[in-house]
Amino acid sequence: MIFATLEHILTHISFSIILIVIMIYLMNFLVYEIEGLRNSSEKGMIATFLSITGFLIIRWISSGHFPLSNLYESLIFLSWSFSIIHMILYLGNPKNYLSAITAPSVIFTQGFVTSGLSTEMYQPAILVPALKSQWLMMHVSMMLLSYAALLCGSLLSVALIVITFQKKIKIFSLKKKRKSFFFGEMEYLNKKGSVFQNTYSLSFKNFYKYQLIQHLDYWSYRVINLGFTFLTIGILSGAVWANEAWGSYWNWDPKETWAFITWTIFAIYLHIRTNPKLKDKSTNSAFVASIGFLLIWICYFGINLLGIGFHSYGSFQLISN
Repeated sequence: MIFATLEHILTHISFSIILIVIMIYLMNFLVYEIEGLRNSSEKGMIATFLSITGFLIIRWISSGHFPLSNLYESLIFLSWSFSIIHMILYLGNPKNYLSAITAPSVIFTQGFVTSGLSTEMYQPAILVPALKSQWLMMHVSMMLLSYAALLCGSLLSVALIVITFQKKIKIFSLKKKRKSFFFGEMEYLNKKGSVFQNTYSLSFKNFYKYQLIQHLDYWSYRVINLGFTFLTIGILSGAVWANEAWGSYWNWDPKETWAFITWTIFAIYLHIRTNPKLKDKSTNSAFVASIGFLLIWICYFGINLLGIGFHSYGSFQLISN
């Protein structure tokens, strides 16, 4: 009873803190950036991480096994993974704006955990025989860490696509204005000062967008690279575990198949990024990563909705890896 109460308190504390952090981020983005508020938001993310870590430790002690036995626990672990990714990005560059991706990811998962699941899932589940293995922690934790990293990296790629295409649309509209400008040469001479001022402002904005695009490209590649490594380890450890449990390394059940498809998509992403012969690698790889974003959710949630195959115990009633 004490453990359940502590878990309940820590879950709601983490959700409340991350909600306040999101409000601070919105104030900084939409109103005015205040350095003190920004530092407070980072401290809030650390407090959220510690709260989720405390929940996982208490759950581990109370259940007697690593807390990845049902959807509720796996979502909590996914929130914890998002927090880890956030702190990695923050330590890499304390003044970046990539927390606009990671912080909402935490509040989305925490919100779903606290309000979108049935009360039965809040109780620790008894492991089925196939899950009573030392590979449980290795395989499932690696898969969830890979999901968190790949989702964050893919969202950064989506943001890159949006900003890049906005920039191209503005450049196209600017060219049209320049064409009409030559027909109104006298008007230009009369408003010369304002034109120079607008051109300077436009150049500054384009330079800022260029820096932002480069920043998004840099971190999306590194976060996806990290997630791909975790995914590879997770699939390999799952294959070894499958051989122990079912006598075969690979069985082509839906979960395994979609995990392999996801792995292939991000392998293509990395091939595009590292191939020196390809042009416009950033945008093309970002499109591939956006496809991977959808595949991850299919692999994580979609297959679990069906509840078929060897991972049928991975349905919404039991584990979700």
